[in-house]
Amino acid sequence: MAVKLGILGLGTVGTGTVELLQDKLGRHPLLQEIEIYRVGVRSLTKHRDVELSPEVITTDLEAIVNDPAVDIVVELMGGLEPARTLMLTAIKNGKHVVTANKAAISRFGAEIFTAANEAGVYVMLEAAVGGGIPVIQPLKQSLSVNRIDTIIGIVNGTTNYILTRMQTEGSDFDDVLADAQKLGYAEADPTADVDGLDAGDKISILASLGFDGRINRDDVYCEGIRQVTKTDIAYSAKLGFVIKLLGIAQHLDIDNSQLSVRVHPTLVTTNHPLASINGVYNAILVEGQPIGQVMLFGPGAGAGATASAVASDILNVVAALKTTTPKPNPLLACSHQHYCQIAPISELVTRFYARFLSKDQAGVIGKLGTCFGNYGVSLESVVQTGFQGELAEIVVVTHDVREGDFRQALAEIQGMESIDSIPSILRVL
Repeated sequence: MAVKLGILGLGTVGTGTVELLQDKLGRHPLLQEIEIYRVGVRSLTKHRDVELSPEVITTDLEAIVNDPAVDIVVELMGGLEPARTLMLTAIKNGKHVVTANKAAISRFGAEIFTAANEAGVYVMLEAAVGGGIPVIQPLKQSLSVNRIDTIIGIVNGTTNYILTRMQTEGSDFDDVLADAQKLGYAEADPTADVDGLDAGDKISILASLGFDGRINRDDVYCEGIRQVTKTDIAYSAKLGFVIKLLGIAQHLDIDNSQLSVRVHPTLVTTNHPLASINGVYNAILVEGQPIGQVMLFGPGAGAGATASAVASDILNVVAALKTTTPKPNPLLACSHQHYCQIAPISELVTRFYARFLSKDQAGVIGKLGTCFGNYGVSLESVVQTGFQGELAEIVVVTHDVREGDFRQALAEIQGMESIDSIPSILRVL
């Protein structure tokens, strides 16, 4: 008997998924066991790039999640509501869920997975992070025996495209963003991407899987790329760095009692594995014991890439349904119960890059060094790079320092008569 799908949403990803499921030649034989039973859309009259029988398409999404004939609900609508409510209804009705919705999972994952565990159904989310890159299942299965230390990812293609263009062309952020919007790489409202919110959703999900606990999305520090300038990119290159927007999750102490989970633009050395990931591509670097480093790389968005991840989740559920196992496979399910303790950003220990504009006076660099030293901030390098008008430009790179101490030093420096402004403050990996 065929496994019946109820698909919610027929946009870019939904269309790509239907196309993939319909094109069975040369693909996994389990595709023959799948029937696209119902597809929920907003409009019945809109032109579709896929062929579906009229009786398959409906605007009644609630009818799909309540239909007893539907085995798997595939949520490809995006957004928080009604996606959350529809997934919970499907789960309550004993249906498995496949979703690409990173926003809903990062915010309501505890509620959704608790309901799924109680109902004995799967919630699969490979497409929620990294587009077509297989990362969710490797963390849950292949790497599950490892003690994960760090997960670092370029998980937003829009910002990576913008930073790559700024780096290679010496262009301004606003100009590249406008061009990215024209090309369709950035949304008309780019807030979720350029302010780091999308990456925050994704690193929350990866941290939950890697560190076996729930993540409170509100505790995840998010900083975007609006403040990154072509000047900083040029100076970073001279210092041997490139700037990437990174999602980072890592243990802060030996006994693994605290995590740092954050998103921010970061200087990475040019020989770092993530430094060469350019354009709209994504990559996730996992470090653990005993595996060492593993990097997963590929297209982070697009109809085909994301559809690949959605379809693989569907096949995993279908395979489970075709076995006689009485309850969900724990390596496919998510069953974390406790919340991870996430340290505030002020407790982070990292290196910093800072750019100062100062009056052209003798002894300014010495005063900077003294003030930093008073707060335990050790400087790796201090360079006067030139002038902007009548103001001298000074670039500082620190050794590892507690963020709270560094910010205190900056507050005092900002009040110095000789300091005009601090245009840029970026973290260094």
